[in-house]
Amino acid sequence: MRQSLLGWFDRRGRDLPWRLGHEGGRDPYRVWVAEILLQQTQVSRGLLYYQRFLEHFPTVQALAAAPIDDVLKAWEGCGYYARARNLHRAAGLIAENGFPVNYAGWLALPGVGPYTAAAVTSLALNERRAVNDGNVRRVLARLYAERQPAQSWVQARAEELLDPGRPGAWNEAMMDLGATVCTPRAPTCQACPLSAYCAAFRAGEAALFPAPKVRAQVREVRAVAVLIGDAEHAVLEQRAGNLLGGLWGLPLAEPALGETPAQALARLCERLHAVPGDLLGTVNHTMTHRRIRLDVYLATLPGAARQPTAQMALSRLDHKALGLLKHRQAGLFSVS
Repeated sequence: MRQSLLGWFDRRGRDLPWRLGHEGGRDPYRVWVAEILLQQTQVSRGLLYYQRFLEHFPTVQALAAAPIDDVLKAWEGCGYYARARNLHRAAGLIAENGFPVNYAGWLALPGVGPYTAAAVTSLALNERRAVNDGNVRRVLARLYAERQPAQSWVQARAEELLDPGRPGAWNEAMMDLGATVCTPRAPTCQACPLSAYCAAFRAGEAALFPAPKVRAQVREVRAVAVLIGDAEHAVLEQRAGNLLGGLWGLPLAEPALGETPAQALARLCERLHAVPGDLLGTVNHTMTHRRIRLDVYLATLPGAARQPTAQMALSRLDHKALGLLKHRQAGLFSVS
């Protein structure tokens, strides 16, 4: 099985920029940034974000020395901004103490969990650590015809199969197989190097494994925001919280319990000492387990300091809100 998969990987493995260098001798910084970024981003999109981030911060020293606002701006569009904040914090520790030399050292860094620590140490240091992500889970569930594979089960099987001589290559091969051949809905089993060993393939029902996960319910969120200025220069406030903490955006308020959106708008404008104007439009945006409907109003506040929006780190939600001006000129009043 190992020979079949590694032979396939040597011929068909994806050519990705963080894979530069021989196994066990890769740049741990490039591998680390890639693994953090790809936790919530598909590779096709992640490549663009990765290249952009590395252009801004080509070394861990450059990342450590950068202001956090610059890091968040470079991360813009990737989402889950706690990852960028943790990268920045960890870069400071690495710049001071050097790169960790083993799994335990990586695991101690901010934002690095068991998967990332195993990925970096196996790919950059050739340490014998098995990774456990969605692709690996799916491949193993089909190999063993396990309909509901628990995390502990996946980790145990991954460790059993890990190639001791080429652990990094084995991990990458498992991930590449899941991403390109053993895909969720339409696996191309005839092209799979492991089909001869696959219990789900022999049963003729590979696509049925594993059983779909139960998804958390999406919460509907209603909110209002005000645009004071224009799409290029506007009054912005810095967000707080885990999802968008550190980013900038239009002043925003969610209606309190028993409060209408109109009352929330009045409360928001009272806090800002602004005068509300016309409804500019509505933005619909899905974020993690929330579906947000944001009504954006024009407002005036003489003498208010306005920030250049192109230079600030903004979420996609706020980019959509600012884009409403262009949509309004085109006769549109909703953005999804």
